[in-house]
Amino acid sequence: MSWWRRLIGGRSDDELKPQRLDYLAEALTLERQGDFDAALTSYRLALRDKPDDHKVLMNMAIAYSRLGRLGEAERCYGRTLEVKPDHAGAHYGMAFLKIKRGDRTGAEAHLEAFLAAPGKADQANIEHARGALKSLRTPAADVAVGDLADETSIEPGS
Repeated sequence: MSWWRRLIGGRSDDELKPQRLDYLAEALTLERQGDFDAALTSYRLALRDKPDDHKVLMNMAIAYSRLGRLGEAERCYGRTLEVKPDHAGAHYGMAFLKIKRGDRTGAEAHLEAFLAAPGKADQANIEHARGALKSLRTPAADVAVGDLADETSIEPGS
């Protein structure tokens, strides 16, 4: 019957539906402005529409990391890896969270996975991962491990 309403000048059903916001774009804007808490709210709303969106999950993990909420960041990286097991950025981020937590074995596994298929990561991230892995495998690495934990983010799409 909507075609009849349109014919006689009424509104179509599409016009009556509320427009969906682009929560991901909104979150990215808020993050650029430094409002990570508000960005996380928008990311959560974006996940309501697409619960398995690895881009949203990655951005959430990075925002949580920047806020120092490492447990939530680790859960988001983990969820990203459930959705997309070969996601280079998630392996990279997870590796440095594992280093911060003192989980050398877990960190090594994620660094190896990242280096096996670094995706679109830039050379600086690749070299950082190689250096971290080498330091983790060096017996005297106990002193240097804390320095390795400075996470450098990768673009979510990598």
